Amino acid sequence: MKELFFNTIQEFNDFIGVETLHPLVSIARVENTSPIQEAVHHYGLYALFLKENKGCKLSYGRTEYDFDEMTVTSFAPGQSIKVEPNPGVPLAKYTVLAFHPELLNRTQLGKNISRYEFFDYTSNEALHLSAAEVNIFRDVLSMIGQELEHPIDRHSRELIVSNIELLLNYCLRFYDRQFITREEINHSVVKKFISLLDEYIAQKAEHEGLPTVAYFADKCCYSTKYFGELVKTETGRTAKSLISDRLLSAARQLLVDETLSITQISQHLGFEYPQHFVRFFKAQTGKTPSEYRKTA
Repeated sequence: MKELFFNTIQEFNDFIGVETLHPLVSIARVENTSPIQEAVHHYGLYALFLKENKGCKLSYGRTEYDFDEMTVTSFAPGQSIKVEPNPGVPLAKYTVLAFHPELLNRTQLGKNISRYEFFDYTSNEALHLSAAEVNIFRDVLSMIGQELEHPIDRHSRELIVSNIELLLNYCLRFYDRQFITREEINHSVVKKFISLLDEYIAQKAEHEGLPTVAYFADKCCYSTKYFGELVKTETGRTAKSLISDRLLSAARQLLVDETLSITQISQHLGFEYPQHFVRFFKAQTGKTPSEYRKTA
């Protein structure tokens, strides 16, 4: 399979066939006349694609939402993306913003880039935009594009970076809206998570170790970060804290059975060492398992 590497803006621009106006930033609207080729794209850049090809009517639970054909996918340096042609949509049609990580050196956005967790979401967790949101997205891209057309001066970098940050902040808002509009399906995912978690603690923890957020995200077919945001939006709690709660509940039930030693209980719950279980239990309750057992 063909492999493509985008480590510079010039390499990226050469691939999509546009002129390079700035060595660290690119904005382009692409309507390819050649068919999409199967390949693996290796990114050394940040990139946000506003995909225009695939109109869709999305149904979440029993509620339907009409979006204006537009979805946003986001990639970050170090990610490799497999691209496959869609028989129904042979030609690519999208708007893209790409920027090199060096653009963010010594900037506030560079320090805070990790808060934009959607760069780690998978393609099936793309951001679906309403018509109004598409307009906002394009307006901010237009401001960045105007700066790229302007001769580079001492203000260029600051204005470009601040507008990229503005766009990323809007994406955070739009994702929050998406989590809310998917409330019904999110509720079913959380129910599945809790059910799988209880089953794991009862049947698998002793052999497979402590439950992790990544394990349940995979079982629910989400990336770890998207799953974490989904659970937090739905419950107000982190997935990790919910796991701790269920472990604590199971521990309390097991401690009532005095035929089980503290070591046996810690093993059953997936703790590698009994002292780790004791530390966990005391942090949660203020008592050691032995002290709790005496008052239970």
